Amino acid sequence: MGADGAASDGRRDRCARAAGDDSVTLDEILNAPSPASQWVLDSDCAENGLSPAIVKEAMRSRIAEMRDSVERGLASAAPSITGMVGWNAKGLWDAPDVLQAPLLRRVQAYAMAVNEENARMGRIVAAPTAGSAGTIPGALLGVADHLKISDDDLVMPMVLAAGVGKAISKQMFISGAAGGCQAEIGSSAAMAAAAVTELLGGSSRACVHAAAMALMNTIGLVCDPVGGYVEVPCVSRNAFFAVHAVSSAQLALSNLESFIPPDEVISAMAQVGRMMPLELRETAEGGLAQTPTGLAVTARMEGK
Repeated sequence: MGADGAASDGRRDRCARAAGDDSVTLDEILNAPSPASQWVLDSDCAENGLSPAIVKEAMRSRIAEMRDSVERGLASAAPSITGMVGWNAKGLWDAPDVLQAPLLRRVQAYAMAVNEENARMGRIVAAPTAGSAGTIPGALLGVADHLKISDDDLVMPMVLAAGVGKAISKQMFISGAAGGCQAEIGSSAAMAAAAVTELLGGSSRACVHAAAMALMNTIGLVCDPVGGYVEVPCVSRNAFFAVHAVSSAQLALSNLESFIPPDEVISAMAQVGRMMPLELRETAEGGLAQTPTGLAVTARMEGK
């Protein structure tokens, strides 16, 4: 049997294993042949009975939707219904680049553009949630545009992002109400970090360690939206964690790794989420939501 035949048999074996057990772990992705996205694609196709072409086309559609929400967000300064956000992305995009850091500015602006579109009830891609929807387009599209990489080259990194998100969701909650903002923005940052790492040629191991470092450095982050609206601090938080994802990718591409194994990082984050008080899990009963300004916004929106 030739090398191509052996590779095909190996791929079928991986698909068969994946079809029998849909509890994919980060460790499995870490040990998969590079690029990691191919293993994720094979696994997903085997599990769901889909063709690779269908999965890739779905990812192209998601990328197009993300890009559309970025462009709309950068062009608009219309406020959200609460009046708390709406002009931040355009303001940053139109402002002078005082730090002379075009990648940083682009990543931040793209991320906020998506979340401000969400706040204006515009169309976005929840990745994995609406509140964390800006992180992946901010990081992945931002890096791609900075380096003049085409959207076609983002398809497989997006497949990997989905695989990482699935691995996290199988072991932990991904909603702020269940585990704090760490569960939402941490998951999106991990997905984005893995995608950016693969986009820039990182191995399966590097991609997963990028995700683990992004998660590790998000543990403990509370969910305290002012008035219960996904606006403050959510919009700017996506800007910060899109940069966080790119930073994680840079570390992983320089052969730095998470000291704690990736799946153990997920377990630790889940433990912290279970320990987190209800007041800090999207109830608007703690943190920024309970500041005098936060309470005033709540009263105004409730007509008090």
